[in-house]
Amino acid sequence: MHLLYFILTIYFFRNVRADVVLDRTTDPSILEDASLDTFSLIRKYGFPCEIHRVYTEDKYILEMHRIPHGRDDVSAVGRPVVFLQHGLLSSSAEWVLMLPGKGLAYILAEAGYDVWMGNARGNTYSKHHVSLNPTSSSFWKFSWHEIGYYDLPAMIDYVIKETGVPKIHYIGFSQGTTAFWVMTSTRPEYNDKIVAMQALAPVAYVGNVRSPLIKAIAPFTNSMEILFKLLGRNEFLPNGKVNELAGQSYCVEEAITQVLCTNLLFLLCGFNVEQLNATMLPVVLGHTPAGASTRQVIHFGQLYNSNKFVQFDHGWLSNKRRYGTFKPPAYNLTAITTPVFLHYADNDWLSTPNDVDKLLKEVNSAVGKYRVPLAKFNHLDFVFAINAKELIYDRLLNIMKLFNK
Repeated sequence: MHLLYFILTIYFFRNVRADVVLDRTTDPSILEDASLDTFSLIRKYGFPCEIHRVYTEDKYILEMHRIPHGRDDVSAVGRPVVFLQHGLLSSSAEWVLMLPGKGLAYILAEAGYDVWMGNARGNTYSKHHVSLNPTSSSFWKFSWHEIGYYDLPAMIDYVIKETGVPKIHYIGFSQGTTAFWVMTSTRPEYNDKIVAMQALAPVAYVGNVRSPLIKAIAPFTNSMEILFKLLGRNEFLPNGKVNELAGQSYCVEEAITQVLCTNLLFLLCGFNVEQLNATMLPVVLGHTPAGASTRQVIHFGQLYNSNKFVQFDHGWLSNKRRYGTFKPPAYNLTAITTPVFLHYADNDWLSTPNDVDKLLKEVNSAVGKYRVPLAKFNHLDFVFAINAKELIYDRLLNIMKLFNK
């Protein structure tokens, strides 16, 4: 890990901003929110929450969180169902960290939806398998391909069975969109189970990515052993007490080191000081990163090098055994038939406008792309921005409403 940290540190100090103006509104329960799990956090703010567990075809055990109705509107009958899938290094918590009225899951519940939030294998809530232990390297032999091929279908089938509806809405953020492209291109029957797909910061092609993390690992993607030493043999950036302590000690408003926290986030995802609620940094860092397989990060690095949207490259001999070809096959995006809405931002370092344009041309069922009307809006702003509701969620709800008639 040391070389990667060195590279990112160099990037960080070259980009650090000392002129960050921080929000000074302090909530006395912030530190408590940083330590609560998703279920407890939702219940704390007066919303109902359920925990559901799902078994995938390859025997991973996934945890989902459900908000069956709103805090004010408690009717549970006839509600359209929406499924939310988080991004890389995150969890279901990202949809509720910004409190009622701000977090998308809360907004959807109050708008009349039955809200289900997935958790991909390997994150804080989905570290179980029928026979494999997360201390074993075998547990971590997956990238986001397996999340799309196994996890999403298992969770979607479970939601449909539990709710009795024939189709559900799908909202994905970042890697949550990547996994959707995998599912609907490799298992096209799942197109018929989705009403419409809302892609927040869609990620498929990443040839124009500006994230220093992806650029730092990209040169090493042809040598898996080197990358494993850089990123960690199995798990990449797991959540733990260190996240919570870092958030509480170094990112609270009184700490002079808070500027480091803000700039580290910006470093990975783009700069937008105005939309970052600095008061909430301890909460964000108490839940994020939530862990992922090292192969997930490596797979994105491979896409950056190839400028293609292809399956995981295991090396030419392993590829031949696995795929029948020396190079990994491309995902057939023309197989996607679900109505897709692409929501993007100009200042997104991970889902750049040029890469979104390329995706738009490949997905025939894409209705269109929608630019967030704020030039500095970045990747994390899709879930954490102060004005996310006004800038994107209100439009999202209006689009979804068209499919509920």
